[in-house]
Formats: sequence, C-alpha cells, structure tokens
Amino acid sequence: MIAPAPALAGAPAAPGRAREAEIARVMICDDSAVIRSAIARILDSDPAIRVLARAANGRQGVETLRRTQVDVIVLDIEMPVLDGIAALPLLLEVDPGVRIVMASTLTTRGADIALRALRLGAADYIPKPSAIAGLDDQGFRQELIAKVKGLARMRRRVVAPHAPAPGATPPRPHPESRPPPARTPRLLAIGSSTGGPQALMGVIAALGRQIAVPVAITQHMPPAFTTMLANHITALGGLACAEAVDGEHLAPGRIYLAPGDRHLLIETAAGPAPGALRARLSDAPAVNYCRPAVDPMLESAAAAADGRVLVAMLTGMGHDGLAGTRAIVAAGGTAIAQDEATSVVWGMPGAIAQAGLCHAVLPLARIAPKLIELLRSGRA
Repeated sequence: MIAPAPALAGAPAAPGRAREAEIARVMICDDSAVIRSAIARILDSDPAIRVLARAANGRQGVETLRRTQVDVIVLDIEMPVLDGIAALPLLLEVDPGVRIVMASTLTTRGADIALRALRLGAADYIPKPSAIAGLDDQGFRQELIAKVKGLARMRRRVVAPHAPAPGATPPRPHPESRPPPARTPRLLAIGSSTGGPQALMGVIAALGRQIAVPVAITQHMPPAFTTMLANHITALGGLACAEAVDGEHLAPGRIYLAPGDRHLLIETAAGPAPGALRARLSDAPAVNYCRPAVDPMLESAAAAADGRVLVAMLTGMGHDGLAGTRAIVAAGGTAIAQDEATSVVWGMPGAIAQAGLCHAVLPLARIAPKLIELLRSGRA
C-alpha cells in the first residue's frame, strides 16, 4: 500500500516553510526504497518543496496520482510491473498538467530513453548517479531541487495564468532592448542548461530549415547525453545535428553540439572561403563549474566571427554565458534571452537580460521567429 510520505527528520517545521500556495508538491516513483528515501530527503530539505507521495512502480504511481494532487513527479525509467516510459502517457492522461522529470541512468541507453521521454511529454530529466552515495553530490542536489521548483512554478502559472499565487514574486523587469545587428550574423550560438533539452528541441523544431548559417550549441550535459541529444535533434526533421569534431569546418545550416565533458571553441578557418569557421574541442578546466561551458564558446566566437554572432540564451541555472555574451555584444553581435515565465530556471538568460545585453527577452515560443528575423537583418 502506498501512503503519503511522512515528514522527514530534520525537515523545517511548518511555520518556517514557504507559503502553501507556492509549495512544490511532489511524488517520487522509483522501485528502490533507498533511492525514494534519499530523493525525498533532498527535496524535503528545501522549505518550498513537499514530497506528498511515493510509489514503487509505474502502476502504483498512476493509482496514487488519481487520489493525490501533485505538481511534479520524479519518475524512474527502469521499474518492475510498469516502467517509466510505459507509465508516462498514463500519468499524463490522469493529469495532463503534471510535470514529469525522468530519472535516468548515466548510460547511452538511459540518455536515449530520457530524451525520447521528452518528446513523449516529459518535462525534463535528471541523470541519477550510478552509486547511492552519489545522490548526496551537491551538483545533483542543486539540479534536482532547481528543476522541481521551476517546473512546479510553471505548472502553477499554466493552471492560473491570470491569478498569481498570493505573495508570489512578480517577473523581474529587464533593461530596454539593444538595437538589432548592424551586420548579418555569420553564426548562431545557443547556450542552455537546466531545462535546456526540452527548450532546445522546441526552438530547433520551430526553426525548421530556415537557417543559412552554422549553429553552435553548448548544453550542460554528460557525454552519453550529448550524443543522444544530437540524434534526437536531427530526428526533429529540420537541421541536422552532430557532436562537434575537433578541427571540422562549420557548414551553413548544420548544428554543432559541444560534446559532454569538452568545451566547444570557434576559430577562424584557413582556406579560400572568407570568414569560414571551424570547431576546436578543449579539455581545459571547467568554467563556471561546467564542461562544456557556454562562455568559452561565445568568447572564442566573438573573435573568430568578428562579432557577427547571434546569441540565444535559454533556460539554465547559474550565469554561464554572461561573460561570453558581453564579449559578443562588445564586438558588435546580438543576443536574445528566454523570459522568466517560460524558463525552468531563469539563471543564464536572466543574467544577460539583467546586464542589459539583450535585443529581446522573449517567451520560448517566440524565440525561433525572432532568430530567423535577426539572421536576415543587417548588412553583409
């Protein structure tokens, strides 16, 4: 029998918790009792999150969702009776608005399944450490908490778009926009992190085949996941995507993804074509605690493309990409950012917006049309 999870030792007392209307209500669905307890401890350590239920397999998760209203489900992929992929559509049938985070193993197969789940309606994924002790890793804890809180916030805004929760923080204003590019961009560079795969696939699907410049992407991801992300982006049927290869020339209308654990740098390529660009991969230390990181890609692109770079900064935690965007804008390039309302975490896009570096700050659905417009503006 599955019961709502009891309060955990060490969790903050009720008076110290966030306002009731702002609390992220969570169900954990995993066949391992040890992992369920470990994830619950992590989530309940944040006063704005409350674990209301736990389930040992997908079937129990579906039954529990029928009687327990939650905002976010952390859903394991490999479970007996009914696995995560099979349970996903059934959970969404019970509650179409619930946000589901797939908990995946750090393997190629786990990455493939997690990214396939995004295309089937999951909101995000999180790679589970291979050992139980890894669940205490600070990076894992921060990512899990950030995703749960961000997705719960987005769920509440969809449910009541015109009635914000009492005491909810209004979206932060951002400085006035900068002018469009004076010169036509020669490179589209995209940075993303927490919540990024779903956002990336939405933007790239909307771009279709309407891009006549190379596209460079840095998404904070482990190695197995970047390989699968490139495959899933290509499967969208628009621009072909592959992990960047050291030294390769960047062709118009193709996407080059920074491989997991390596920085993607952009260099000027020697040859007859003026302004040609090529990829360089670097094993240099992490930047902003990340490898790959967005800043090295943008800072190198600013010099290689003579500032003729269009930056799109999507949802992500932290401020990676701020220094690089500043370099792009100083060299004459242009940047746009995803807005706070549609970002799982408004860290990376918020950093460049608040720094006054953006031409526009837009909801996710309006980013692709704006990119197409800006790539056609300016002079040669």
